[in-house]
Amino acid sequence: MEIISGERKDLGRALCIITGASKGYGRTLAVQLSCLMKPRSVLMLVARSADQLNKVKEDVRALNDGHKKLDVRCVQADLEKTEGVEKTMQAIKDTSSSDMDHFLLINNAASLGDVSRSALTFTDPAEVNHYLSLNVSCVLSLTARVLQAFPQRVGLQRTVVNISSLCALKPFPSWVLYCTGKAARDMMFRVLAEEEPDVRVLSYAPGPLDTDMQLQARRFSGDLNLRQSFSTMFSEGQLLSCEESGAKLMKLLLDDEYRSGAHVDFYEL
Repeated sequence: MEIISGERKDLGRALCIITGASKGYGRTLAVQLSCLMKPRSVLMLVARSADQLNKVKEDVRALNDGHKKLDVRCVQADLEKTEGVEKTMQAIKDTSSSDMDHFLLINNAASLGDVSRSALTFTDPAEVNHYLSLNVSCVLSLTARVLQAFPQRVGLQRTVVNISSLCALKPFPSWVLYCTGKAARDMMFRVLAEEEPDVRVLSYAPGPLDTDMQLQARRFSGDLNLRQSFSTMFSEGQLLSCEESGAKLMKLLLDDEYRSGAHVDFYEL
């Protein structure tokens, strides 16, 4: 697989953790990142489905067979729950990083939420909190705990990526949960960049991807104009492949020239 790259050709000997890695964009990022990791690196894939994770693991191993010794680890965990975060952290702590060059956490796990309703229908705090648990709360707690587990040291680059969206910046009618979650995550990582200047922080908006989430958006968006817009993008072939979008993220990580804490959109590159 060819990855667009700048002068730096790889991420060094790295520990890379990807949440939501079992399908769609997360799966693509796992495959693409595996090509940029030096021998004896660790690629940790986190998601709810063990079967899908193992399939991704097989694909990564097949791609890299004979080229490098890459340790691919699967963690079946529901990050919406405290036990899922605990299980993920235990797997991370069990990984030796004393001679790693690069630590990379990609916060990709997310859900669309109910996009069929307007903001005024969300009167139950429990329903809202349930959505925010996976999409905001666990992202902050996992990121904080991971960075504590791998403190700053000479020779180690620490990078945290938030998979963001245009919805972090622009309101979409009937998407109040999703827009709120993405906006909160962007600000969360802007604050992190201010507080931890030694950590490289990036919020990357991958563009409109041809994934299951896009299918949900076309079927269930309560705003008819929005639904029609998504349907037109699909029918006219305007949706992006995960591979095309992921390649630009790989280039961003390799070039390492973005302002820490920045929101960078696929279409800006």
